[in-house]
Amino acid sequence: MLVGYARVSTTGQSYETQKELLEAEGCTKIFVEKVTGTSTAQRKELKAMIQHVREGDTVIVTKIDRLARSILDLNKIVTELIENGVNVRFISESIEFKADGNANSLQTLLFNMLGSFAQFERDMIVERTTEGRERAKRQGKHLGRPSQPKSNVTHALELYDQRETNGLSVSDIVKTTGVPRSTIYNEIKKRS
Repeated sequence: MLVGYARVSTTGQSYETQKELLEAEGCTKIFVEKVTGTSTAQRKELKAMIQHVREGDTVIVTKIDRLARSILDLNKIVTELIENGVNVRFISESIEFKADGNANSLQTLLFNMLGSFAQFERDMIVERTTEGRERAKRQGKHLGRPSQPKSNVTHALELYDQRETNGLSVSDIVKTTGVPRSTIYNEIKKRS
């Protein structure tokens, strides 16, 4: 059986292209998730895929960095799959590991180099983000979502309390005041 695995890091990204590539390769089952690849701890679909595959199956991933961004995790995952008799293939890099143990030394080298580059790239992103955040803090800039003026929140809560008489839904209150639904519900929860 050909089993696909697709992953994107953020909710703004789409895994449709990965799914299309995996389907074109003949994958009959595809596991997809939106979660960072720096750790395997939060990756439920990865764990489900590892539990699903059986000896003789082939796991297909579009690119090495979709499976993991840490060289240690990458090697651990691939080793576990191979030890369980599962082949692993990466489409973009044209690398395939056969469970029979006949590993091509050049492919192994390339796999480890590309895995190291994926980790390096991820580490650089984290460093640049941290530097930018620290620079913004030093300049006194506010990080995160802009806070709502207290008067808008107060007005939204008043409208919420008067729903039975004013006939407004929460969506109407959000449109009228510009206060996000989550803020309204968080403020209401604080009252309890």
